[in-house]
Amino acid sequence: MGLLKGKFAIITGAASARGLGKATARLFAEHGATVAILDLNADAAMAAASDLGPDHVGLACNVTDKAVCEAAVAGLEKRWGRIDILVNNAGITQPLKIMDIEPSNYDAVLDVNLRGTLYMSQAAIPGMRERKSGSIVNLSSVSAQRGGGIFGGPHYSAAKAGVLGLTKAMARELAPSQVRVNAICPGFIATDITDGKLTPDMLEKIVEGIPLGRAGEASDVAGCALFLASDLSAYCTGTEVDVNGGSLIH
Repeated sequence: MGLLKGKFAIITGAASARGLGKATARLFAEHGATVAILDLNADAAMAAASDLGPDHVGLACNVTDKAVCEAAVAGLEKRWGRIDILVNNAGITQPLKIMDIEPSNYDAVLDVNLRGTLYMSQAAIPGMRERKSGSIVNLSSVSAQRGGGIFGGPHYSAAKAGVLGLTKAMARELAPSQVRVNAICPGFIATDITDGKLTPDMLEKIVEGIPLGRAGEASDVAGCALFLASDLSAYCTGTEVDVNGGSLIH
């Protein structure tokens, strides 16, 4: 069954082999979408795209540069005719305590996670509005909801909370154009970002706090992104979907 048959999708920050973006790109392709993988490194983006098959595209894109975002989207619209789906996955994290956040740390984390989400969305929205259809999926984090995660410092929590506010405001503004905007809040997911930074003791402690009793997989997040990108979620906009194994059950 192809839930995204004939659809064209952009996924940012999706070149990393074990990351959420790549898993999402793979699942979208399996469901019939043509995918553009955008990443800082052009070679990595192209290699990741060719892994998916011949029709997919890999592009270099620094999401913190508005002109570059606009150029990437314009090029893809020219090539494809339209963009149906945007997944704002590009993000970075830093494990800093509140007093250790320097201006450069703040700028880096807020720029990629929040400004990048805004710029890519601004680039894709005009075409989606014109066609009166489209789905934007933003990656937030459980750390936005619980006040800090395992790796991200307070500035990361702030950036990801900003993504939730932006998601809801965009959803409200774009709803008359039938463009949907939703957010995913992953909990602890085993990906490249977390790889190698945990001792077995730390991992055991984290898993103890997860009712489903395991770390999440990239595929768990990809499945949720597929739902939000497809017509299965046609009446969902402005939502935040928790993918955390029950970590936030109070």
